[in-house]
Amino acid sequence: MDNNTMPDITRPDSRLVWASEWFVGSPEVQRKVADAALGAWDSAPWPEGLLSHNVLLSTDGERVAHYSQWTGREAVLAFRRTDPPERVRGLLAEVPEIDRRQLVEYELYRSAFTPGDTRVPGCVVLVEVEFDGPDPRRQRDWIDAVFEALEADPAPHPGGISGHFHASTDGTRVLNYAEWETEQAHIDALAASGDGVGSGGAKWDRVQNYPGMVRSRVTRYRFYQGATA
Repeated sequence: MDNNTMPDITRPDSRLVWASEWFVGSPEVQRKVADAALGAWDSAPWPEGLLSHNVLLSTDGERVAHYSQWTGREAVLAFRRTDPPERVRGLLAEVPEIDRRQLVEYELYRSAFTPGDTRVPGCVVLVEVEFDGPDPRRQRDWIDAVFEALEADPAPHPGGISGHFHASTDGTRVLNYAEWETEQAHIDALAASGDGVGSGGAKWDRVQNYPGMVRSRVTRYRFYQGATA
């Protein structure tokens, strides 16, 4: 098992992703919670079919995110049957400050990146979008609309490295795992004028006002630690 390696989001053997977020409220608690979570995984055998488990810390100090890659549904079901309950009980006893938000199951749909790009991301931006009901076709149409808007941008911000768009298996959500050179590069991209990410151009207007989209949220993270099978 390889530790402290950032995940390869497009690895071909990853067919299912678990993503979850824990609200911890302060930077003082954030690292304590992250270390406790990693320790809980170390206390049990590495599950068959788990390809990577990754922990990210939000730059505002308030959240801990988890991104895990699996070989598929059978591996997840087997893990749920065999995961020792004392693993989670011990974690919650050690850090009762955790507000565990919903765990969502995703499948990767489309990625945007430049092959051979060797830049190391200094910031991971998680963009979460929720719709008013299950509709797999709508999920994918919204993602395709984002790609149309990106392709129409004549001068994309150079700090962007990649974007990996996931559709939840229940048909209600989209997650973009976006890698950036730095947090400031993403802030600058949102603030830029013209036809970029922060603009009000027609294609981005369609993305931001897509029918049935009830909420979206953008959170900037730094990769903290991960383990890869």
